[in-house]
Amino acid sequence: MNPKTLHKIPYGLYIVSSRSGDKLNGQIANALFQVTAQPQTIAVSINKQNLTHEYIDTSKVFSASILCQDAPMALIGLFGYKSGRDVDKFKTIKYKTGVTGAPIVLDSCLGYLEARVIDQISVGTHTIFIGRVEDAELLSSDPPMTYEYYHEIKGGRSPKTAPTYQPNEQQKKKKEEKTMKKYVCTVCGYIYDPEIGDPDSDIAAGTAFEDLPDDWVCPLCGAGKDAFEPQE
Repeated sequence: MNPKTLHKIPYGLYIVSSRSGDKLNGQIANALFQVTAQPQTIAVSINKQNLTHEYIDTSKVFSASILCQDAPMALIGLFGYKSGRDVDKFKTIKYKTGVTGAPIVLDSCLGYLEARVIDQISVGTHTIFIGRVEDAELLSSDPPMTYEYYHEIKGGRSPKTAPTYQPNEQQKKKKEEKTMKKYVCTVCGYIYDPEIGDPDSDIAAGTAFEDLPDDWVCPLCGAGKDAFEPQE
């Protein structure tokens, strides 16, 4: 079996959020899809270790905010590489409370869906939550962030709890001959590509890793330069 075949399945990138009482949490998810049109239902796969899983399982509601293609890596890092057990992810972002009571992230999102859980299926490390859509809204006409764009253009990587995570995806990436070396964050797997730079941090394309400011940090997880190593 060739596992690379699975990489050809197209995905979007979303912030799936829920609540437990007064507590709010959300996470990055890519395994979300429409199940039926009548009634309108969607499904999302969430790792059982994640706090968002606990909140959806408790409240039976969730929202899915659709990320814009130009969403900053800092926002993706906040919801993808930080735990709601340690930080309040909603403290510094724009959001609203939906009709189900679930929080809905509005920053850098082109629209959202809001659902109430009608069924759930345990699948090993993950649960597939199936929800009836209670509300949906478009916020802009911006193009959506695809998982391919996130990987190939933004330099992002899958968290270990993601359904699409491959333990050795770093090693499987094709080697490329470049004038300036790429550097990999040993914390989250983000790849700094000098040919792209870091536009979110005003680092121009063509800036070598060695020339980055000493206080530059990984745009995905916030690790410092000392957490990076040259890509093999």
